[in-house]
Amino acid sequence: MNASPGLVTMILLMLGGTSGDSVTQTEDQITLSEGAFLTVNCTYTATGYPSLFWYIQRPGEGLQLLLKAAKDNNKGTKEGFEATYNQKTSSFHLGKASVRQSDSAVYYCA
Repeated sequence: MNASPGLVTMILLMLGGTSGDSVTQTEDQITLSEGAFLTVNCTYTATGYPSLFWYIQRPGEGLQLLLKAAKDNNKGTKEGFEATYNQKTSSFHLGKASVRQSDSAVYYCA
């Protein structure tokens, strides 16, 4: 993935579960300037209290777990990324206060 210096490109995909559980990401691809605030929306439909995940795949690397949240641990933070599991809005939005070019990757909500 080539990006102009100073630009961060995020490709966003979703992974769904089974038994009618699903996740939805409204963004397809995002290009931001370095230092910009990132919000990636992820909503879900599920029965009970699902575990939710954000995965990242950087160019030339394998898939890596970025964040996880569940009923007993509803907030995840790692590498400046943060996501909060909100059962009322059925959401697990990913955010980062200041993106860097090294954040250019494919992101999966599951």
